[in-house]
Amino acid sequence: MGETRKLAAILVADVVGYSRLAGADEERILAQLRTLRADLIDPTIARHHGRVVKRTGDGSIVELRSVVDAVRCAVELQNAMAEHNAGVPEDEKIQFRVGVHLGDVVEEEDGDLMGDGVNIAARLEGIAERGGICISEDAYRQVRDKIKGEFIDLGEKELKNIARPVRVFAVRVGSAPAANEALAEARQQIRFCRAPDGVQLAHARMGQGPPLVRAGAFLTHLEKELESPIWRHMWSDLGREHTIVRYDARGNGLSDWDVDELSFDAFVRDLETVVDAEGLDRFALFGVSQGCAISIAYAVRHPERVAKLVLYGGYAQGGARRARTAAEREQFAAVLTLVRLGWGQENPAFRQIFTSQFVPGGTKQQIDWWNEMQRVSASPENAARYIAVVGDIDVTELLPKVSVPTLVLHGRDDARVPFDVGRRMAAGIPGARFVPLQSRNHLILESEPAYPQFLAEIRSFLGA
Repeated sequence: MGETRKLAAILVADVVGYSRLAGADEERILAQLRTLRADLIDPTIARHHGRVVKRTGDGSIVELRSVVDAVRCAVELQNAMAEHNAGVPEDEKIQFRVGVHLGDVVEEEDGDLMGDGVNIAARLEGIAERGGICISEDAYRQVRDKIKGEFIDLGEKELKNIARPVRVFAVRVGSAPAANEALAEARQQIRFCRAPDGVQLAHARMGQGPPLVRAGAFLTHLEKELESPIWRHMWSDLGREHTIVRYDARGNGLSDWDVDELSFDAFVRDLETVVDAEGLDRFALFGVSQGCAISIAYAVRHPERVAKLVLYGGYAQGGARRARTAAEREQFAAVLTLVRLGWGQENPAFRQIFTSQFVPGGTKQQIDWWNEMQRVSASPENAARYIAVVGDIDVTELLPKVSVPTLVLHGRDDARVPFDVGRRMAAGIPGARFVPLQSRNHLILESEPAYPQFLAEIRSFLGA
C-alpha cells in the first residue's frame, strides 16, 4: 500500500576514503562537503533534472529522468571535482566514485527508493576508480549512441548481494567532458523576425555543424521544448553534428498569437522569412507532422537552397482532405468543437484526446508534459484554426516536383497519422528513401527501441 514500482535511472555517489579524511579533520571535511553540495553538486544535479532521494552521510542517491541525464550529470560532476582539486594536496582531496544503473525500483510514499535498481547502482559506485564512473550494461545501451566519450568494457562483475553477474562499463572522463558539451549544445539564442504581414516570429539556433532547419509546426515552444521529455533528446542528439534552427509558427509558442492569417501559404512564407533572417544559403530541411507538407512546398519553390529533405510522421493530405465518408467528416468537425470548448481548461481531459494520439506509449510524466504543452503553446481559438487549416492541406501535386534527396520516416502504428499515409507520401517523391519504424508514437520517444534507428538513419542520410 502506498508503494509504486517503476523503471528509473539511478546515480549513486560516495566520497572515496571518507573515514580517513574525517579522522584527520572531521569538522573541515564536513564544512567542505556542505559547500560542495550547495555550490557544485546540487546545482549540477538540478541542471540534469535530478532528484536527490537520500543523503547517505558522505554520499547521495539520485533519481534522474533518463540514463542520458544521469551519465551526463556524472561526467560533469567528476570533471568539476577534478578542477576543484587542482593544486590540492593528494591527502586532502575530496574525490567521488559514481555508479549509474537503469533498473526496477520501488518508490515509497515518502519518495524513498528501494530495490535492485538502487542496489546495483550502489555496487557499481563501489568498484569505480577514485574520480571515476561505472555504469551497467543496461545503462550503456541507452547512452552509447547519444553521448560522446569513451566507454571501457570491464566485462561481467560479481557484485555483492546481486544474484547475477553484471556487465560493467567505465566512462572515461577528463579529456572530452560529454556533459559540458551537452550544456553548450543546449544553449540557444532566441531572436525575432517579422513576416511580410508584420507577424513576429520567434526563431532560435543551437548546436554546431552544418545547418538543419526544423519547419514550423503546430504545438511547439522554443523554450519549453528543451526542458521536455518529448523533444529534448532529439535536439540534443542532432545538435552534436548540426546547427539546429527552429522557430515557432505564427499563432504558436513564442511567436505572435494574435494573427489575422493562418493559412498554408503563410506557413511557407514564414519558413522563407526565418531562413532569410538566419542568413542561410543552403541547408538541410527537417519536417515533422504537418511540417512535412510545408517543407515539401518550400523545397519545390527553392530547390537550390535545400541540400537534403528529412520528413518524419508526415502526410501530403490533411485529415479533412483524407476523409472519405460522412462519418469521418463528422468526426473531424467534432474534434474542432471539442478544441474550442476545452483546450484552455486546467482539466486536461479535452487535450488528452490529442495526447493519446501523439504519445500513446508515453510515461505519465511525458503524457502530463504534453497535455500542458498543448495548453501553453496555443490558445483554444488558434488551436481550432490550426487544426482546420492543416486538415485541408494538400500537396499531392507537388510530390513529383521534389528534386532534392529525401528521407521519409514513419511509425508503423502511428496513432495520429496512419502509416499508409506516410508511405504514399514517400512513394510520390522521386527517389525518396522510406524507413518504417516500429513505433506507435507520432513523436518518437528517447526510450523507444526505434529511436536509435531513427537517429542513425538521419545521421547517415545527412552525412552521406
